[in-house]
Amino acid sequence: MSSDPTVAPEAARRRTFAIISHPDAGKTTLTERLLLQAGAIDLAGAVRARRGGAGARSDWMEIERTRGISVTSAALQFTYRGHVFNLLDTPGHKDFSEDTYRVLTATDTAIMVIDAAKGLEPQTLKLFQVCRTRGTPVITFVNKLDRPGRDPLELLDEIEREIGLRPTPVTWPVMDEGAFLGLVDRVSGALEPFGRIGTAAPTAQAPVADWRAHEAFTPVIRDRLGDELDLLSGVGADHDDEQFRGGETTPVYFGAALGDSGVRHLLDSVVDLGCAPGAWETATGGTVRIEDPFSGFVFKVQANTDPRHRDRLAYIRVCSGRFERGMQVHHERTGRTMALRHAHQPFGQERLPLDEAFPGDVIGLVNASGLRPGDAISAGDPVRFPPMPRFAPEHFAVVRSRDSSRYKQFRRGLAALDEEGVVQVLRDPQRGDQEPLLAAVGPMQFEVALARLEAEFGAPTQLDPPRHMVARETDQAGSELLRRDGVSVLLRESGELVALFTSTYRLESFERHRPEVSLTPLLAG
Repeated sequence: MSSDPTVAPEAARRRTFAIISHPDAGKTTLTERLLLQAGAIDLAGAVRARRGGAGARSDWMEIERTRGISVTSAALQFTYRGHVFNLLDTPGHKDFSEDTYRVLTATDTAIMVIDAAKGLEPQTLKLFQVCRTRGTPVITFVNKLDRPGRDPLELLDEIEREIGLRPTPVTWPVMDEGAFLGLVDRVSGALEPFGRIGTAAPTAQAPVADWRAHEAFTPVIRDRLGDELDLLSGVGADHDDEQFRGGETTPVYFGAALGDSGVRHLLDSVVDLGCAPGAWETATGGTVRIEDPFSGFVFKVQANTDPRHRDRLAYIRVCSGRFERGMQVHHERTGRTMALRHAHQPFGQERLPLDEAFPGDVIGLVNASGLRPGDAISAGDPVRFPPMPRFAPEHFAVVRSRDSSRYKQFRRGLAALDEEGVVQVLRDPQRGDQEPLLAAVGPMQFEVALARLEAEFGAPTQLDPPRHMVARETDQAGSELLRRDGVSVLLRESGELVALFTSTYRLESFERHRPEVSLTPLLAG
């Protein structure tokens, strides 16, 4: 089959990237400012929807809006400087790591957001390690310079010490006794001043061609800034594209997203430095090239993005070829053929008509009930991609319906949340659907599950107090011995048997006395 000549140039225009951070580093604010700068929204927080109405934000669930946190990822496509951006906004909270890790499998570049006052935090480090494992290049944005923070040189030292990447600042902040005065482009020498205009809040101002010509700087500020820039040049902290793509360096940008400072520089970096889609490795050791026939990877499933229709959306990253609405594809896991008729371009909660897509794009397939995260579809030869990350739950709680007349909605809601990865649902093979057990990486997942069961599925629900336990996968033979020893063995929807131990001590004791039993940690991928 001859390749489509439109694919390579269209793929070269794509930039598919995720924004990752610790909670409260300003990731959601930065996401909205990027959209605002690119013209994809009219006002921060209001996505431009069809017919000019105010649409969704990246945080579109009710619980996200009331709690002020991101609990699920969102896909947002927009254009900037002739390029097509596919931005994947991710949850920052550690309890939703599995959703974030899955989204990172669909990206080509990551933007790591750091709070200037707090530096690298635990969740930031964990997410960076995922990027390193996958070989995803990382651009760093140091945010909140308009607030009291740490010395920029100290932050650079911490980045290199903690994550092993050599930071190469592309912009540099001008500071005076803790006050943020602006940003200097280290290549051009241009200055983006920052301060107050009239009675307005601090904000970025019109650029100055050469920072040395900015009359508002005192001699002390001018001398110190010159020394810092000379120091960075002297130690060779300059961007090198090959080292960046090879995972040796991270270009660093500074700014204050709330005041729009540094946001334009960051947008430009995605075009100039961000990676275009490339070949994808397969589970069999081969590769899928962007010019090959269409193939796609399901990295997320989401229920009720449109509460009016109680639908289900499968998010697919295009890996190769050209997607066309209605095309017939092979579903690798089931071996079946399916038609991709109900395709949309997701933009947060909003959906736009989609007739074609290219490598790097994200497709939303409505009510494609056979698709699950990790699945591969293809128009050419069958393709199978490496398995997605899977996380070991540490918290467990029995879930019950509080209204027997709503039991059907209760079961449907549990199935949807399990499929999405909001929680894992475990059942006793002998008791079936009676009092299933919810398993979660962190306790906030339970809060989200209960809120969504009631708000989206109309299923009043209660939980027993969560318990901390240790989980391991086992096989059928091992399950019999485990049950005889009083260990709970439950069943996942996907068919795996999961053994639950009341403590690490109990697990270690069983392993010493029963070494023949298969016990595998649930963390994989």
